[in-house]
Amino acid sequence: MAKTASYSCSNCGAAHSKWSGRCDDCGAWNTISEDVPLSAGPSAKGLGAARGRGIELSDLAADEAERPRSRSGLDEFDRVLGGGLVPASAVLVGGDPGIGKSTLLLQAAAAFAKAGLTSVYVSGEEATNQVRMRARRLGLENAPVKLAAETNLRNILTTLEKEAPDVAIIDSIQTMWLDTVESAPGSVSQVRAAAHELTTFAKRRGIAVILVGHVTKEGQIAGPRVVEHMVDTVLYFEGERGHQFRILRAVKNRFGPADEIGVFEMTGQGLAQVANPSALFLSDQEAQLPGSAVFAGIEGTRPVLCEFQALVSPAPAGQARRSVVGWDGGRLAMILAVLESRCGIPFAGLDVYLNVAGGLRISEPAADLAVAAALLSAREDAALPRRTVVFGEISLSGSVRPVGQTETRLKEAEKLGFEAAIVPERSKLGRNAGIRVQKMPDLAALVGNIFGAG
Repeated sequence: MAKTASYSCSNCGAAHSKWSGRCDDCGAWNTISEDVPLSAGPSAKGLGAARGRGIELSDLAADEAERPRSRSGLDEFDRVLGGGLVPASAVLVGGDPGIGKSTLLLQAAAAFAKAGLTSVYVSGEEATNQVRMRARRLGLENAPVKLAAETNLRNILTTLEKEAPDVAIIDSIQTMWLDTVESAPGSVSQVRAAAHELTTFAKRRGIAVILVGHVTKEGQIAGPRVVEHMVDTVLYFEGERGHQFRILRAVKNRFGPADEIGVFEMTGQGLAQVANPSALFLSDQEAQLPGSAVFAGIEGTRPVLCEFQALVSPAPAGQARRSVVGWDGGRLAMILAVLESRCGIPFAGLDVYLNVAGGLRISEPAADLAVAAALLSAREDAALPRRTVVFGEISLSGSVRPVGQTETRLKEAEKLGFEAAIVPERSKLGRNAGIRVQKMPDLAALVGNIFGAG
């Protein structure tokens, strides 16, 4: 039976059943080529088939010494990595343009070098003099970091094999060029091939490789998604341009917890670590204002307190507006529907604005109760009790479901001077003598007991 040939676009990766001069998906010309499949392997009879080399198998109980992690001294960076950089690992760091990825990794390279590790920083976007200018601005000009500006991946790998550093930083993967791939740098084929070569090199030579990746307008790392599957750890560097705070978040980590965060503050001397992010994301106002609720959340293994701010105002003629910053808009619509259906509090004809203060992004369902409290506070123009934190998940029936790590959340709130907490009724509590706990069985109880509305 004749084999069916398959074709793909080297620019966008789209699959095609036949060759054509123009890709229907991305519109690029002369980028479609035939995919060469892998060999089917030795036949059953073994007649003339090329046989592969046998591989050595080992037991799970094999006693092999575990290589220690390398700590940089940047505690927030090491926390997100899971306690330090694992030898022979591949790490991908993505983020918006200008968010500070190069600054962060130059500081990390200098920290690793000062800790006694051999660090190499390869820039494909800047000349060496430009990198030195940034190093002088950050006060790192005397750090023993080896620097190079190159985009040819063959030359880079040859140099790394000769130097054998402990840490190699490639800035960025979209600028790397492999001469065996017939496409422009930054294309799907080039990014995929370059990531494969660098990841394989890291495993083979025992060198930790950190790759910088640009993101698309949708917030995903540019290039094929397979790159994120190749590497061991994927970190996203997040932050709003109007805020000086930056958050390094782990979305994948084979050697540590995912969703761990590290918090930094952008200053004139580079990125400064924030030891207490909870105090950073809370307002300094002593008086509790309507439309404000403090949420005790968990990011990875770290408890973080943040402030939800809500504004409810009469809508002009036409459809009411719903605007959300830092939270899921679909979940806001669900909370509004539950408030109206289960508690009889309508939001029709009202504009609703919701914001997470400080530029933090929250995805935890435990924030439902805090959002509902902020919305009710804004609608009724009544402030929540002073120095109170709120957390709990709301179901479609209006009941408040318990969430995990309740005691950790309460300890963080107590440490920051909060005196009371509104939590789900079935929460498992230990000894919390320093903070008063008010349990809510459902959303109707919150409406009646706290706001007296209904």
